[in-house]
Amino acid sequence: MFQEIQQFKADFFKALAHPLRIRILEVLCEGDKTVNEIQSLLGSEGSAVSQQLAVLRNKNVVIGRKDGTSVIYSLTDPLIRDLLAVAKQIFDNHLVNAISMLENIKKNV
Repeated sequence: MFQEIQQFKADFFKALAHPLRIRILEVLCEGDKTVNEIQSLLGSEGSAVSQQLAVLRNKNVVIGRKDGTSVIYSLTDPLIRDLLAVAKQIFDNHLVNAISMLENIKKNV
């Protein structure tokens, strides 16, 4: 069972492992959107957005529901917002550490 949980986690993070997928999730954190709205906000081609949405759908990260001729996408779990916020904090911490290290190097040169 432990191995299955680890595999689930690995597959989940693989689904996030693409810059466009992250951007799509960030847009969906602001609210549900159609493919056209996502494309417009990201300035990306329809096929690229659709391909990445398919990956996110297959890993149950987003869900699409039909509304007339449109499909409206949303996050499957609101905790994805928190996950992205924590990832940003970790990234920011790494940047702060790198900047601090560079400043120390410049002082000692």
